[in-house]
Amino acid sequence: MSGASDHASLIGSGRKQLQEILAGEGIAAKEAQMRARQLQNWIHVHGARDFAHMTSLVKGFRAFMTERFTLARPDIVTEQISADGTRKWLLRAGPGIEFETVFIPDAHRGTLCVSSQVGCTLNCRFCHTGTQKLVRNLTQAEIVGQVMVARDALGDWPSTAARRQITNVVMMGMGEPLYNFENVKDALAIVTDGDGLALSRRRVTVSTAGVVPMIPRAGAEIGSALAISLHAARDDVRDVLVPLNRKYPLAELMEAARAYPGLSNSRRITFEYVMLKDVNDSLADARDLVRLVRGIPTKINLIPFNPWPGAPYECSPWERIEKFAEIVNRAGYASPVRTPRGRDIMAACGQLKSESVRERASARHAQMRSAELARMPG
Repeated sequence: MSGASDHASLIGSGRKQLQEILAGEGIAAKEAQMRARQLQNWIHVHGARDFAHMTSLVKGFRAFMTERFTLARPDIVTEQISADGTRKWLLRAGPGIEFETVFIPDAHRGTLCVSSQVGCTLNCRFCHTGTQKLVRNLTQAEIVGQVMVARDALGDWPSTAARRQITNVVMMGMGEPLYNFENVKDALAIVTDGDGLALSRRRVTVSTAGVVPMIPRAGAEIGSALAISLHAARDDVRDVLVPLNRKYPLAELMEAARAYPGLSNSRRITFEYVMLKDVNDSLADARDLVRLVRGIPTKINLIPFNPWPGAPYECSPWERIEKFAEIVNRAGYASPVRTPRGRDIMAACGQLKSESVRERASARHAQMRSAELARMPG
């Protein structure tokens, strides 16, 4: 985290980690166990931002912790609010380490879209994030920090409140979560810990473009819902849209989906399918999709393509999307058409990219040019 202090931040640390940290500071095992439980409650249940406010801890221990650690979150670089209420934060965890987080409010739930990497290696053709090279994986603390920043902004503490604004977390922001498996797993353990951020596993979804070898581990070790960015029902089309398909083709991906731990009619896999004009949106494509997912308990999210500067595709016409959905529905699969949210602030699906460095450079250039013009004789 990039706050003013050089001390390590404890956010995102589970009780066992906190206990080990305290033991490393010379605190006896029994006291470390008790203090770790208290710290966990203050940090992840109450959202404490300062050790001084942890009133159940003795004053000397609070001073001891203040000297050595912080509760810093990632810094908010910018916050944007869409006309539809969607909020997007550009966050910074250090020089050049910037990533985006999006909150999507609905009538009966609030979904937080969380990033797992700065940039991405997958180069999916329709995705804006894919045009940004991978900088690095986000740490466990930086992933949990996104939830905490959003809860700070929304006034959504304590995490045990009966009515909360953030009810669902989806790992669908920047990056491929299964290429940052350990940090994502450890972060989601905090998010779903009843003594931590306390979200139900049923309300957490991990999305993947199809990293086949990691899908069984995700089911067994994370235990969240699974979403697969499918976007085509034939290898020749998917090879172009999702280049990862050349490594893990559809037959392997579908086999992994069918074997996903805990898969049932009450715990379905979600297949994401972005609608691209004259690319993957024909009625034949719809029938191919139905054949591909046959026998898998699933929901198919049809996503109108969200444009971004320089995008090589256009969104399918609405009438074509409706006819496509009708074929999928008639085959017995739920196929809701996702309402685009946050398009006006580039917060919709496939639009995330941390452009702050380039934007700041452009702003500096404009300021320098204005200064030059001001110095010129009239």
